[in-house]
Amino acid sequence: MTIQTTRLSDPAVRAFVAAVNNHDRESFMALLAPGATMTDDGSDRDLDDWVDREIFSSHGHMEVDNESNGGRSLIARYSNDTWGEMRTRWSFTVDDDGRITRFETGQA
Repeated sequence: MTIQTTRLSDPAVRAFVAAVNNHDRESFMALLAPGATMTDDGSDRDLDDWVDREIFSSHGHMEVDNESNGGRSLIARYSNDTWGEMRTRWSFTVDDDGRITRFETGQA
């Protein structure tokens, strides 16, 4: 069963998922702390390049199936025009200002 985006527990993660699904790059980038980092399947990636390729230029979309760790860990069905749909895990590190300093994703 999918969790509605508006019901996700962590405000930063909720805003992240909303920005992805609304294809709102400006809001998405505003959620990230300066110097934010990310990994995909355990490998560090260039965040700007990855975000453009995997989310915004390919119409990324997240359907969240499960959350844990206070809403900072998700299992989601992620789809984009490049890869289709896959089951993915997402983990977020959020600073005291509510900005995402790191996210890790990969196949679940």
